[in-house]
Amino acid sequence: MRHAEVSYVGERDPEVVRLTERGLEQAAAAHRALEDVRFDLVVTSSLPRTLETASVVAPGAEPLRLDAFDEWRGGRLDAIPPEEREQAFVGSLQVRDEEARFLGGESLGEALDRVLPAFERLLTEEWETALGIFHGGVNRILISHALAGGRTYFGNFEQAPACINVLDYSSEPPGESGWIVRTVNYIPYDPLHPARTTTMEDLWADLKAWLDER
Repeated sequence: MRHAEVSYVGERDPEVVRLTERGLEQAAAAHRALEDVRFDLVVTSSLPRTLETASVVAPGAEPLRLDAFDEWRGGRLDAIPPEEREQAFVGSLQVRDEEARFLGGESLGEALDRVLPAFERLLTEEWETALGIFHGGVNRILISHALAGGRTYFGNFEQAPACINVLDYSSEPPGESGWIVRTVNYIPYDPLHPARTTTMEDLWADLKAWLDER
């Protein structure tokens, strides 16, 4: 899953943002969609928005918190020239070059080096069904890896707040890959997701209005 909705407007530290009221409703919808699933393991990043989502989606579970799954680390938005900010922000997760940096921060290559080994270690643990609640950038890395293997990255996957992705893995596959990708970006509170904008476009619209007032 991706964590539920947060708002970064006016926040000095994007790592400590909490779920909005709408985000809590989104997480509750995900809980209802998954209430018949028994999770042997619940994993989150170390950031509050994933932990708060987990507390709603899987109440009573004690999540395994791993900072290796923290969101792709960005730089400072105010370090980007104003005329370049919209393009840089909206397209920040659609990079292809491993040297490209997320909003001037962590490069794609550095994010892959951090996330993929942690994911491989999770696969060695004893569990049948696990729930991972991470972030849009991290989920894109994991889905791309499951689809194509290695360090492949497809940035044009959408990951809506509190969306559900379903991946199956077998350590003894009949073919070359142990992965089956069953569901991507299922939105339990809005299954047909009619929105024509991306999550990053929506976030930019909120941020731009705030930046324009400063």
